[in-house]
Formats: sequence, structure tokens, C-alpha cells
Amino acid sequence: MPARPPPALPAYALYGEGAPGLPGAAAAVDALHCESIAARSRLHGWEIRPHRHEHLVQLLWLQRGTAEATLDGRVQALTGPALVTVPALAAHGFRFAPEVQGLVFTVQERHLQGLLATAPGLAAALLALRGWALQRAGGQAQAVAAAARALRDELQADAAHRAAALDAGLLRLLVAAARTLPQAREAAHAVPERALAHVRRFRALVEAQYRQQPALAALAAPLGITPTQLNRVCRQVLGRSALGVLHARLVLEAQRDLAYTAMSVKQIAIDLGFGDAAYFTRFFQRQTGCTPTAWRQRRGG
Repeated sequence: MPARPPPALPAYALYGEGAPGLPGAAAAVDALHCESIAARSRLHGWEIRPHRHEHLVQLLWLQRGTAEATLDGRVQALTGPALVTVPALAAHGFRFAPEVQGLVFTVQERHLQGLLATAPGLAAALLALRGWALQRAGGQAQAVAAAARALRDELQADAAHRAAALDAGLLRLLVAAARTLPQAREAAHAVPERALAHVRRFRALVEAQYRQQPALAALAAPLGITPTQLNRVCRQVLGRSALGVLHARLVLEAQRDLAYTAMSVKQIAIDLGFGDAAYFTRFFQRQTGCTPTAWRQRRGG
């Protein structure tokens, strides 16, 4: 009897809140999110079990205390001050000591890629799965701490030109983090396995074409694989089908439109390639557990 494949790691928006486009994924609508390490880990007994984020990048700043990070199966002990960077699709988990202090910044992958488009060296340094200690000498740890707190404070405020200030603050934090990287770890990590490469290319195709709701065969063909193989690699990496990935992207865009625009449900349905508003409403409710109108009302729209 062939060996049973290991279960797929869960894919979450924020830990415990579901994948983008699935119930509880409202937090994934925003480009940048910040919370203390304790805020979420306390709810789970100080343990964040291994999981992935399909569209999110995270930077964890461990100010003080200890943690055990599991990064793609490698266990690493960390003592603050320290940093961990987690690119989209990377498997990661943590076990924290209860006295831990620090912040977790979560950024939409697409938004971050746009910010780093003119700084490929910075992107290569930070869009890799790794954890490292910060040296107190030389002021680098202090620079990271100041940038992290400033970005947190800007997120919590409601000042003028907030979006520009957040992007500037995020870049400041990323530069400060990159400057602390040990030289021995500057080299890029190994090329992902073939399944992960297929999924990355598939997600890029979905991002470009989701409004047209293409058939899976049309998405699999440019990858040189069949729809069956595409489903297999999506389940291996993301824990759901290729169609589920496409549906999740449609729902995420619908949530953004509902939250941030005055478009009617009918207008949103047409814009996302649905034949009529009733069909879109049934689709949205099946995916999220509530109607588009109810979701907008819950968001305060």
C-alpha cells in the first residue's frame, strides 16, 4: 500500500482566521497589519502551529524574551532582540515564552512587491525565510526598535496622508532590518521545489486574469501541466484546489470593493465577471458565510 501523503499545512490570513476569501478573513483586506506578539499567541497557549500565508509577508520583531521558531521544518531558538522574515507560502510556526514582547507586521505580498520594485537587493534580502539575532552594539538594534514603534504608532493614528506615511514607515523598517542581516546569511535560500514554483506562477496568472474567471485548463497550460496536476500541486502547497485559489482571489477583491468603494453589489458582480448579482451573492455567501450586503454592514460600510 503506498504511503499516505502528509496533511497539507493550513493556509491562514492571520493565524487562526482562515485563508483570504474564506470565513474570518476580513483582516486580509488591508495592506498592512500590526499587532503585538502576545495578542495572538496568548490565545493559543503561546504556540503558533506551523502554517502558511498565501498572499502575505510577515516581519516579526522580538524585542525581548525567547522564542522557538520552526521555519520550513528547521527549529531555531531566538532571544530578543531578534527578527524573523516570512515570505508568502513559507511554512512557519512559533512557540513563545509568556514574557515575550515584540510586534508582528503583516503586509500584502503584492503591496510589498510594489514598494520594493526599485530596490531588488532589499527585496532579495528580506523576502526569504530566516530568523537572526540583533546585535545591541552599533545602534542597529535600536534603529529597528525605533522604526517598528514608529510604524505601529502611525498605524494606530489617523493623521493626514496616512497611506504615504505608512509606506514610508514600512520602508524605514525594512531598511533597518536589512542592515542588521549577518553577512554569512546574505545569500539567497535554495530555489523552491517544483510544486512551489508551479504555485507561484499559477498565482501570478490568477492575479492577472481573475476578473475573467478563466477555466483551469487555460491557467494550467502556460505552466506545462494538466488541470489535474495543477490541482495536485495547489493542494500540496496551499491545502486547497486550484479553483479554490481562484475563488479566494475573487472574494478578496469583492471584499475590498465592498469595504472601500460605493459600488453596488450589482456593479461589483459585473466587474468580477459574474453574469448577475444574484449568482454573485450566492457565490459570496457560499464562500464567506454571509451576503455581500451583510458583509459590508459588518465592516461599517
